[in-house]
Amino acid sequence: MTYTQLYIPLEISREVVCLLGNLGNVMFRDLNRDLTAFQRGYVDQIRKFDEVDRLVGHMREIAEKHAAATWRYILHTDDEGNAIQHPNVAQLIRTMHTHTHDSIQEMVEDVTSFESRVRQMDDSLNNLRKRLSALLEERSTIFECSRFLQGHPGIFGRVTREQRERMDVDEFSLTNDDVSEDLSDTFSFEGAGETDAAGIYEQSQENSRHGSLSSGSFDMLERGFHNRFLIAGSIRRDKVEVLNKILWRLLRGNLFFKNFPINETLVEDDVGVEKDCFLVFTHGDTLLSKVKRVVDSLDGRVFSLDQQSDRALQKLNDRISDLQQVVLTTEQTLHTELLVITDQLPMWNAMVKREKYIYATLNLFKQEAHGLVAEGWIPSSDLLIVSNALKDYSESVGSEYSTVVSVIHTNKLPPTFHRTNKFTVAFQSIVDAYGIPTYKEINPGLATIVTFPFMFAIMFGDLGHGFILFTIGLVFWLNERKFEVMKRGEIFDMAYTGRYVILLMGAFSMYTGIMYNDIFSKSMTLFHSGWKWPSTFKKGETIEATKVGVYPLGLDSAWHGTDNGLLFSNSYKMKLSILMGFCHMSYSFMFSYINYKHKHSTVDIIGNFIPGLIFMQSIFGYLSWAIVYKWSKDWIKDGKAAPALLNMLINMFLSPGTIDDQLYPGQAFLQTILLIAALICVPWLLLYKPLTLRRQNEYAIAHGYQSVSHQQTTESLVDSQQEAGDDMVVTDFADADEHKEFNFGDVMIHQVIHTIEFCLNCISHTASYLRLWALSLAHAQLSSVLWSMTIQNGFSSSNSGSPLAVAKVVFLFGMWFILTVCILVAMEGTSAMLHSLRLHWVEAMSKFFEGEGYAYEPFSFASLSD
Repeated sequence: MTYTQLYIPLEISREVVCLLGNLGNVMFRDLNRDLTAFQRGYVDQIRKFDEVDRLVGHMREIAEKHAAATWRYILHTDDEGNAIQHPNVAQLIRTMHTHTHDSIQEMVEDVTSFESRVRQMDDSLNNLRKRLSALLEERSTIFECSRFLQGHPGIFGRVTREQRERMDVDEFSLTNDDVSEDLSDTFSFEGAGETDAAGIYEQSQENSRHGSLSSGSFDMLERGFHNRFLIAGSIRRDKVEVLNKILWRLLRGNLFFKNFPINETLVEDDVGVEKDCFLVFTHGDTLLSKVKRVVDSLDGRVFSLDQQSDRALQKLNDRISDLQQVVLTTEQTLHTELLVITDQLPMWNAMVKREKYIYATLNLFKQEAHGLVAEGWIPSSDLLIVSNALKDYSESVGSEYSTVVSVIHTNKLPPTFHRTNKFTVAFQSIVDAYGIPTYKEINPGLATIVTFPFMFAIMFGDLGHGFILFTIGLVFWLNERKFEVMKRGEIFDMAYTGRYVILLMGAFSMYTGIMYNDIFSKSMTLFHSGWKWPSTFKKGETIEATKVGVYPLGLDSAWHGTDNGLLFSNSYKMKLSILMGFCHMSYSFMFSYINYKHKHSTVDIIGNFIPGLIFMQSIFGYLSWAIVYKWSKDWIKDGKAAPALLNMLINMFLSPGTIDDQLYPGQAFLQTILLIAALICVPWLLLYKPLTLRRQNEYAIAHGYQSVSHQQTTESLVDSQQEAGDDMVVTDFADADEHKEFNFGDVMIHQVIHTIEFCLNCISHTASYLRLWALSLAHAQLSSVLWSMTIQNGFSSSNSGSPLAVAKVVFLFGMWFILTVCILVAMEGTSAMLHSLRLHWVEAMSKFFEGEGYAYEPFSFASLSD
C-alpha cells in the first residue's frame, strides 16, 4: 500500500471524486476529524440530496401502492421470454457517465417536478376515493334500510290507503303470537344484564301466553314507527356487536336494533374495510341524541331516511356515476405518470446515492484557498492507474485544472488488502471473519483453499454424500450468470457465495470416501482384497481371514461387516487425526517464522519460534513419528504385540527412562533427551524475550532515544527518506501510544501468558484434532443406521417382485434419500464445516496469526447497493 496526497482544484473537485469512485482504488483518510458533521463544507449539498432521496422514496412508495394496476403495462420479459432483471445501484453507476453539475441539477428538478405532480394526483385520488366510498356507503345504507322498512309496512310505518287496498286483511292483521315471535327475534337482548334481559324476554313471553301485549307495545304496533324516531347509519362490521351492547345497556332495552351487511367495496385510510348498516328505533329526542353520540364515538355515520327515498337514491346514483368517472380519469393520468417514473426510478436512486457518497467523501478533505487536499491509501500496483486517469482527465478539461498526486512515506499502519477473485473470495472471507490480518502478515487464506475442505472431508468421508455436495456446488458454478442477477435471500446468498467452497468440499469428500471405501455406508470392491477367507468352516465357528496381499488404494473392502472392523477403523482414524493435527499445526507454526523474519524481529525468532518448535517437535512430533513407525513395522513377523503409544507418552513424562513395551532400540535414551529439551524450552520461552528487550531499551536510552520503539521508528523513517529521494515526502504519523515508555513488567506478564498458553495449547489443540475421528465415526454409523432402518427393509421383502414390494422399495428409497440429504448432507455437513472452521481459527491460526489489521475499504461506487 502507498500513502498519497492529492491536491484537487475546487472547480473540478466533484468530477475528480466521481472519477476516483469509478476507479475504486483510493481509501481516503478523514482530515477533518476535529470538526463535527455540521461544520464541514458540503453539509448543504448532502441535505439537498437527502431531500431528493426522500422525494424518490415517496415516489417509490406511490409506485408500489399502484403496482397492481400498472404491472401489466411494464415490460417484464425480453424477446426470448427471459425475465428482465433490473440492475442494482452499483451496476447503474458503472454504466452512468460522469454528469456535470448542470445535468445533476436538471435531474433534481425533474425529480421535484414529478414528485409534486404525483403527490398531488395521489392525494386527489385518495380524496376522491374517500368521497366515492362515503357515497356508496350512504347509498347502501339508505337502500338496505328502506327495503327493510318497506318489507314491514305494518310495523315500521303508517300504511297508506293504497297499501291497505293491495293487502288482504289476513295478511295485514297481526296476532299476539306473531308479535311475540317478532319481538323475540328482532329485539336485541345482547349486552344487557343477564337478569334484565331474561326478565324482559320472560315478560314478553308471558304476555304472549295470555293473549295480550303491554299498552306501550300495542300502541307502538298500532301506530307504527315514525321516521323521526328512526336512526339509520353505518359502522365497521367488527364494531356492530359493541354498538348493540352499548345501546342496550344505555337505553335499558328501550330500543329496536337491526343491522345488514354492506356488499360494496369501501375504503378508509387507503385500506378496504367491511361495514354494516343498521336501524335503531327508540322513543324521545333525548334517547335519539344519546344513540347518535354513541355512534359517533365508534366512528360510525348517521344518515337521514327521506320519505322520497327513490328520488334520494337517484341523486346519489348520479353523484356516484360522476365521481366514478372522475376517479377513473385521475387513475389513468396517475398510472401514465407512474409508468414514466417507474422507468426512471432506478436511475434517480443511483444518482442520489452516488451524489451523497461523493459529497460525504468531499467532507473528508481539507479545504484550502483554491482547492482541496486529500490523503489516502492506494495499492502500489494501482498507483500508476490512478495517476494516469487523473492526468487524462486534467488534459480533457484544461491544463490549468490539474490534480497533483504526491507519494508520502509514513510509519502509519496501512490497511490490509488482499486482491481476490470469485474463487478465492469465499476462502478469504473465512479468515477475515476471525480477524483482519495485520499489514504484510502472512495470509492464511491461500492455504485455507486446500486445508479447509480437506479437514471437512476427513469428517465427511463418503463417496455418495460427497457426490451430492459436489453436485450442489457444480449447479451453482454452472449457473453463475443466472444466480448472479437474481435477487437472493440471506441464506441462499451465503450458499451461493461459498459455491466454490462447497464444490471443493464435495470433491475432497469423494476422495476420502474412496480412501475409507465408503459409499452411502456400503463398501466398494474396486480391487482384489488383500485378505482371503477360508473355503470351509463349521457353523458357529469364528472365522479368521488370511492375509494374501496389500489392497492398492484405501481401506480394504474385506473389513466391512467384520466383527473387529469398527475397532480397526477407529484405531486407524484416531491415529490419522493425530497425524493430520500435527501436520496442520506444524506448518501453521512455520508461518510465525515468516512473520518474524518480515518484521526483522530477531528476538522473536530466537525467543519464541525456536523454543516453541523444539517443544512441539520433541513431544508431539515424536508421537507422530512413533505412529508412522508402528504402522510400518510387521509386528506379527516379530512375534510380539505392538506397544500402546498412549501409555508410552504418559510414561515418558511420569517415568523418564522406563520402557514397558519397547518400540525400537535406544528408546529410553532418546525419550530422555527429548524430555530434557522440552523442559529447557519452557524457561527459554519465558525469559529470553523480556530480558533481551530490556537490554535493547537501556541501549536506546543511552543513545538519546525515548525508548526502543522510538529508536526503531526513527530508523525506519531515515531508511524511507533514503529510499524516497528528493521527490517524495516523508512524514511521521505515529500516535503517542507508539512511543510509550518501555515497561519491563508488562512485557514479562505478556510473555508469561504466552508461554503458559503455548505449552498448554500444544496439548489441548492436539487432542482437539480427535474431532476428525469422532465426527467421521459418527457420520459413518449414522449413515449405516439410516440405510438399515429404511431402504434395506425394502430389499429384504419376502414378496420380492410383487407390485407391493416394488411400491415399498420406491417409498423407502424416497424416504432414505430425503433423510440422507436433510440429515447427513445438510445437518452433518454443516456440523463438519463448523468443526473444520474451528480447527482453522483456534488450533491453526493461534500459532502465528496476529489479526490486528484493518480492512482496506476504498471509495468505490461498487460498494453501493440498493
